[in-house]
Parts: sequence; C-alpha cells; structure tokens
Amino acid sequence: MSQKNNSRPLEVACPQCRKTVAWIEDNLHRPFCSKRCKLLDLGAWADESHRIAGEPAMDETDIDEMIMRAERGQE
Repeated sequence: MSQKNNSRPLEVACPQCRKTVAWIEDNLHRPFCSKRCKLLDLGAWADESHRIAGEPAMDETDIDEMIMRAERGQE
C-alpha cells in the first residue's frame, strides 16, 4: 500500500488556546502551539484542574479501615 504525500501537514487545534497548529516534526511543542501553552496545561494537571474520570483513590485511612473490617470478619 502506498500513502498519499500531502503537501499540507495535518493541522490541529492547540488544546490550551485552540490556535491552529501544524503537526510537523519541527514543532517541538505539538500538539500545543507554544511552550507557554504546554506549561499551562501541565500546571492544570499538577493542581488537579484536569482529571481523568474514575473512582477516587483510597487514602491510607480507608485502607486501614478495610483491613480492620476484613480481620474482624475472619475472627
């Protein structure tokens, strides 16, 4: 199979500012348009503004309570 050689590169929207960005090797920040947008997105993950949906993680207190209930059930 042969691939078509398009003269125009794929263009995507920057996830942070929605600016159109060419998806090319020269863009070191892709899919972001700039280092600034890339760092803003990283910061949002770090302060938990961005999250992946799912069940909340258990903390140590929850784990200890679960272990104590399991031990009481076995005795």
